[in-house]
Amino acid sequence: MFRIKSSAHAPAVSLPLFADHIPAGFPSPAADFTEEELDFNELLIRRRCATYCLRVSGDSMQGAGILPGDILVVDRSMYPLDNDIVVASLDGEFTVKRLITSGGQPVLRPENPAYREIIITDDRDFLVFGVVTAVVRTMKRRGG
Repeated sequence: MFRIKSSAHAPAVSLPLFADHIPAGFPSPAADFTEEELDFNELLIRRRCATYCLRVSGDSMQGAGILPGDILVVDRSMYPLDNDIVVASLDGEFTVKRLITSGGQPVLRPENPAYREIIITDDRDFLVFGVVTAVVRTMKRRGG
């Protein structure tokens, strides 16, 4: 039912990972101690040869925390399961949506009530290009 269709090699990038979790309130004095090095490739990429990234445009997935300008990390080797967020081609147009199987019928569900879900029928050209495994967001600074 699903065909998965790419790949990038990234150099290792290691940054300090602090041992303490950060509260969203008063800072912890123990935050001066690092636990280990954090490699973003290890954190975000499960299968390097099957992983690619895409930048999001549009707001149909905002309820899932995916916003315009975010970068999606997509694993094309993962078989899409019910409720996964996937990158798919539908009738030649690419989209990112939540994949729902309702009674064996695949449905692409947006996470914004302003958009309608798309029921995938046999007459549609539908192809899953991978499962979204992570979202990367760069925070914007106010005033500059």
